[in-house]
Amino acid sequence: MLIDNKLLIGKGEKEAFIIPQMANRHGLICGATGTGKTITLKVMAESFSSLGVPVFLADVKGDLAGCVKSGVRSESIDKRLNKMGLDPDKFEYTNFPVRFWDVFGEGGHPVRTTVSEMGSSLLARLLGLSDVQAGVLSIVFRIADDKKWLLIDLKDLRSMVSYVADHASEFTIKYGNVSKQSAGAILRALLQLEDEGGSLFFGEPNIELSDWMKTDTDGRGFINVFHCAKLFQSPLLYSTFMLWLLAELFEQLPEVGDIEKPKLVFFFDEAHLLFKNAPKALTDKIEQVVKLIRSKGVGVYFISQQPSDLPDPVLSQLGNRVQHALRAYTPAEQKAIKAAARSFRVNPAFDTETAITELGTGEALVSFLDEKGIPAIVERATILPPQSMMGSIDDARRKAEIHADDFFGKYEVAVDNESAYEIINAENEAAEKEEERLREEAEKEKEKAAKAKEKEKEKEKAKKKTSSALSKVTNSAMNTIGREVGKSFTRGLLGTLKKLF
Repeated sequence: MLIDNKLLIGKGEKEAFIIPQMANRHGLICGATGTGKTITLKVMAESFSSLGVPVFLADVKGDLAGCVKSGVRSESIDKRLNKMGLDPDKFEYTNFPVRFWDVFGEGGHPVRTTVSEMGSSLLARLLGLSDVQAGVLSIVFRIADDKKWLLIDLKDLRSMVSYVADHASEFTIKYGNVSKQSAGAILRALLQLEDEGGSLFFGEPNIELSDWMKTDTDGRGFINVFHCAKLFQSPLLYSTFMLWLLAELFEQLPEVGDIEKPKLVFFFDEAHLLFKNAPKALTDKIEQVVKLIRSKGVGVYFISQQPSDLPDPVLSQLGNRVQHALRAYTPAEQKAIKAAARSFRVNPAFDTETAITELGTGEALVSFLDEKGIPAIVERATILPPQSMMGSIDDARRKAEIHADDFFGKYEVAVDNESAYEIINAENEAAEKEEERLREEAEKEKEKAAKAKEKEKEKEKAKKKTSSALSKVTNSAMNTIGREVGKSFTRGLLGTLKKLF
């Protein structure tokens, strides 16, 4: 709710406002399950929308879609408003401009990006690769970049990994060693990702982030509801998608410095998944993005159970804080409560640590930045009820909203443009055709040589036959001559003898 162009989030002894100029200094919503975090997120999203600031939020449980319908007055809401000192008769129930998005294209417009845009670092995390395998994946991306081959979907990446492995000896000197084992591990991980539905996330047309930064005809910011009840079943894919989104916003948006209100506010539910099992290099990058993205006019609000779910360097950047109740059943939980209490400026009116354990549903400790960017003293407050409907909507209403949206048809049909897969296949086909041509030429040469050899054999055979016949004639003649000579000689000799005797 807007009052004097400030976002009223809750009220205790004092009203708890978020000042628009400080909204891009990021924030944190914490609390145990069932303490009211989702309602706080919704109230903030509605307030930003009323201010003309587009919002992107992850709907993990499916209960944020109700923003598209006006809320309904109830006894419990009246009770909460009375507790806050607000007149229930003057509280305005309204709907908000909403766009639905979904990686699987079921609960909203499809959301896709290309493999090239995601990059090797995030993809290595998504695939669960070792450092060596991640290094090989980096080489694959580098070779694709150098060849100007686009990696659009997972079949492109599979083809590229196989191509690099098959030509490893050609790339070793320039890029480094690529082992068959590492390439095989990457290909196996890609198969697993496809089985989890990851292939739907990669492709074209890829999402244009500017489509998430729109206002309606009344100047209210669109609430982009990212339906991820199904996606959340694959926590690694969910967290990697959100990381990619943060990185893309940081890379694409221009520097704007300090502005009157954010260009976009981004709510990251289940924020602990962002840092779970993340390598230090990736964690460092996240910290850098969180520090610098406010200069792009983007506010990032993390939602998690307790502050310790986030690294200290990130926590130090979160100026606007809402702390719902925490429970202290174990020593670890007691330690977490102490840490949460120490993150607030002390209010002498109550003990912060004790208050955290005593808060009821819908109550919270709040501390927002003042006009100078200084965290206000912590206040115990009741969070405002949402102006839109609490809960989800049925599938028929969701489909009607999606089909009535101006963006319907822009992302619904996937296209398969020429990329690495087609280029490599074309190269392989050309190579196969060349091999076939060489094989045919070799066969022809072989046949030609065989024919020449056969002809030579025939000549030799004919020559031998002629030689044999001549030899026979000669031999026969010689034998005859020999016999005749023999006869003549004998006769002459005998005759002579006869003559002599």
